[in-house]
Amino acid sequence: MEKARILYISQHIVPFLPATQMSSVSRNLPQAVHEKGREIRVFTPRFGKINERRHQLHEVIRLSGMNLMIDDTDHPLVIKVASIPTARMQVYFIDNDEFFKRKAVLRDAKDELFADNDERTIFFARGVLETVKKLGWAPDIVHCHGWMTSIVPVYLKQMFAKDPYFAESKIITSIYDEGFEGALDSRMAEKMKQDGIDPKSIECIENPTFEALNSLSIQSSDGLIVGSENLSSETAKAIEDSGLPTMSYHGEEGYVGDINNFYDTILEGKAEAVS
Repeated sequence: MEKARILYISQHIVPFLPATQMSSVSRNLPQAVHEKGREIRVFTPRFGKINERRHQLHEVIRLSGMNLMIDDTDHPLVIKVASIPTARMQVYFIDNDEFFKRKAVLRDAKDELFADNDERTIFFARGVLETVKKLGWAPDIVHCHGWMTSIVPVYLKQMFAKDPYFAESKIITSIYDEGFEGALDSRMAEKMKQDGIDPKSIECIENPTFEALNSLSIQSSDGLIVGSENLSSETAKAIEDSGLPTMSYHGEEGYVGDINNFYDTILEGKAEAVS
């Protein structure tokens, strides 16, 4: 298991965006896992709030150039990369002028969710998976962080199920309490159906609330990690009802060894929960 390949897909990562529990874990965990001898790749959205000059982002021409169609509209996929100076770690950024050029993350100047956050989510998820294929890199584990990654598991289990790069991948989702009030666009499920996603499998996001997106990610994952101490009762119940191998809340420190062991548990097909 020493050379297992771990793909990290994270909504926010320090130092590119402010520190939260999710963005800090998304920064520290991949480095620590890499230092333990595993191969890693890390992906995140290139939100316009990220200072490209300060963090020395640059486009990877050989990976860019693909168009992704969402709701009958083509969107160019641009891939950028940056290194974290204090770690031997590169981060890949999914970019597109229409979705990510705006100088904000998820909300507008009136503190309202952007109307196209659903399409940004779909573009991000598909962009990561298509780019990993271009890299010619087959992950053993795909580890998702944040609600913008919530559709990754269902896309892997359906749209990319027969792809040789993902056919053997196990999906782990870390569930956090960093969400939003209200709902994304009500046509989100319809747009996913256009990608060939089974309508029955996404009935839970006919009203795409934060809790509904959590439920969607849970139902298509192979293992779960409780990333926040105080999840809502609805999400906690969804985790319990799933029957999936689950690692309980790991706290702020000392979690790397436990998560590494959890990776092995999932790869070996063991069904017990991890405390």
